Amino acid sequence: QVQLVESGGGSVQAGGSLRLSCAASGDTVTTVLMAWFRQRPGKEREGVAGLYTGTALELYADSVKGRFTISQDNAKNTLYLHMNSLGPEDTAMYYCAASSRRYGAIWYITDRYNYWGQGTQVTVSS
Repeated sequence: QVQLVESGGGSVQAGGSLRLSCAASGDTVTTVLMAWFRQRPGKEREGVAGLYTGTALELYADSVKGRFTISQDNAKNTLYLHMNSLGPEDTAMYYCAASSRRYGAIWYITDRYNYWGQGTQVTVSS
């Protein structure tokens, strides 16, 4: 089992930045793919950024490329999402997820993740 706990959400004005953290514990050696998803009001959950932990390969949704960066600190078992140039469209609940399997470039399917955090809210005002 793997436990994921997100933090770092909050309210920010458009153009601002936030850094989300996801602390992982438990049987983390089994996770090979970690990702950030978000769920905007009235929308389905969508993949934002993924990271293959062994190779540090980063994958991004088109909507956040150039603005968001996913990273990991292996010593702390922590995944990060650095978010810059935030806009109201980024307002959502953000979730951390972990998978024990590799899916190549198709990392953004929610059913492929074994473990989920409880989410952290990000609100961007214009």
